[in-house]
Amino acid sequence: MQVFSTFEYSSYIELAISELERKGIKKEEIFIVPLNNRMEDRRIFDSLHRADGVSLIDLGMALATAFSVIGASIGFKLSWGPIYWGLISAFIGFILGLGIKLFMFKVIKKNQRLLRGKHSEVILIVDCRTVDAEMVEQTLWKNLALGVSKVRSDKL
Repeated sequence: MQVFSTFEYSSYIELAISELERKGIKKEEIFIVPLNNRMEDRRIFDSLHRADGVSLIDLGMALATAFSVIGASIGFKLSWGPIYWGLISAFIGFILGLGIKLFMFKVIKKNQRLLRGKHSEVILIVDCRTVDAEMVEQTLWKNLALGVSKVRSDKL
């Protein structure tokens, strides 16, 4: 039986491995795979086939609506009239909202991601007998595994 688990990169992996070795699992039956971190920055603009669920235009549309109402109201007193001033102020509100969202995602969210220090996970695979699978699973959970799964193999 194979037991798969994921860990954050920390000393708990070493503790789990040493505890498994003390309980009779050989070094040759333990396999560790560190995952690589993303090197390039995430794209901000979505394409037709890929979207990440983050909208850049929502604040721009809200500010465009608010600015157009105010601009149209003030436009009754100005020389170009309410329609032109409503469209001009809607455009200004949209650009302002888009600029605020871009600033938030490029500067503030990037700093939060760097401060949080989220590291890639490590995958730990343990090849063991079926009778030892429950003990291995409990050991991994006790050492703060993020997830654990058992896969039955035919050879054992």
